[in-house]
Amino acid sequence: MSLRKLTVPGGVLLILAIASPSLSQSKHKTPDNKQRKVKAEVARVFTDWPKQDVSLIITPDELRAYENLATDEEREKFIQHFWDIRDPDPDTVENEYKDEYYERIAYANEHFSSGKLGWLSDRGRIYIKFGKPDEVESHPSGGANSLNQVAEPVTTYPFEKWFYRYIPGVGSGIEIEFVDPTGTGEFRTARSPNEKVAFTPSGARITENSNYRREQDSPFAISDLLNRLDQAPEFKRRGFAGGTQTGSPTLDSNSLHFDINVAFFRQTDNGVVAAFTIQTDNRDLVFTDIGGLQTARLNITGRITTVADRSVGAFEDSVTTTATPLELSEAKERRSAYAKAVVLQPGRYRIDIRVIDIASGAVGIKQYGFEVPRFDGKKLTVSSLVLTSKLESMHGQPSVGPFVIGRNKVFPNLTSTYRRGQPIGFYVQVYNAGTDQTTLRPSVEVEYVLLRNGNELRKQPENWNGMSEAGERLTLAHLLDSGSLEPGNYELAIRLRDQVSGESLSPSARFTVLP
Repeated sequence: MSLRKLTVPGGVLLILAIASPSLSQSKHKTPDNKQRKVKAEVARVFTDWPKQDVSLIITPDELRAYENLATDEEREKFIQHFWDIRDPDPDTVENEYKDEYYERIAYANEHFSSGKLGWLSDRGRIYIKFGKPDEVESHPSGGANSLNQVAEPVTTYPFEKWFYRYIPGVGSGIEIEFVDPTGTGEFRTARSPNEKVAFTPSGARITENSNYRREQDSPFAISDLLNRLDQAPEFKRRGFAGGTQTGSPTLDSNSLHFDINVAFFRQTDNGVVAAFTIQTDNRDLVFTDIGGLQTARLNITGRITTVADRSVGAFEDSVTTTATPLELSEAKERRSAYAKAVVLQPGRYRIDIRVIDIASGAVGIKQYGFEVPRFDGKKLTVSSLVLTSKLESMHGQPSVGPFVIGRNKVFPNLTSTYRRGQPIGFYVQVYNAGTDQTTLRPSVEVEYVLLRNGNELRKQPENWNGMSEAGERLTLAHLLDSGSLEPGNYELAIRLRDQVSGESLSPSARFTVLP
């Protein structure tokens, strides 16, 4: 096994993050009768959700996107995202928007029910969508009243007027009238001020041709208002980067596939660098001509939350990948990667990632759960073992920028596949190794072992020549020659033994060599 050593051990991870390919589709086994019954019940829940639970607030774009989803897993993630973007304060455990929505439904069912549930009534729908009106004028028994467009008092059916000072997306000074012409308690939205009139003292019939004293009482103005009230309500939409924007969300039914992975590196006793890698296949991207170069542009946003849904970090970046017109065919067969690193405390987290192809509008959304490990400050421990597609030494250059770890530029290979002859890189940091007080070199024996089907093919020791660091942090970064490897599946194991403490570790990673 030929190893080419690239790096001199390095310090703290500055920035790292890269992208990942598409999700594999799960294979479904043929269920028995009982399983079919369970799955049918679950499917019905997802079918009813847009028609019942959120029928009053889901936008047409969201509904179309939801109806195009293929699996219950995708629907479950969509529902989570639906509520997340409406959460006005992601730093709290509760989703205040969701809680208030269901509280309004309960209130409507309690106060506006007649022959049907309150949430299905006209008053219930308005209350659930827009909340409590600023003022209510109630005439539960009807009787003698005055109309704006009629001089003489008239006898009316029971009616109510609701007044809202302002409704986002609808307007200011909104007045909505409800009439109960049947006396059953079912108040219906009035499309004319005349609908509440039972009769006039003179017996005169009030027609739609009457001269209206107020423009808002005209049939055209009322029809326009009711159309606006019939739309899904606007809300303060929380973006993935933690900000908010006014308006209804637009979810594209296109699906952009990407992979995501995270590696962990110790920074302090209670601080761990989580290095995220996001990777897309270039064949899935749309390249356009910009200044003579074929360019694909992506917008990548992410939000990191605890298990209690408390936000601990967010980011948003625009990235590009380019190729000349002659290189485009070859570039389409490669992948593009993005890197981001954040410092987190040990514990469980979730990251929500959204990737948008700016040219096509295709969107990919994923939720990825992970656990940040706790690195013992005294025992022999190692970072994540990262298989790489490329390793570059930063010797003589500033150790900053994307994909830089210590004194190396590390480009993770999320697929763990290599063409025969392509160098196989790996990177790992070792913490709390002992030091030989005579040579002042690490007292750790390191052996790189290549295995196939559990059988050792090759092994090679680390000689520590040129190693300038010892003790708290060691860096192992090498390129493995794959030219003599037959196509197939392999395992790389790094066997470490501290001669001072006697502790041993053996991190490993699997990879595949293609013809």
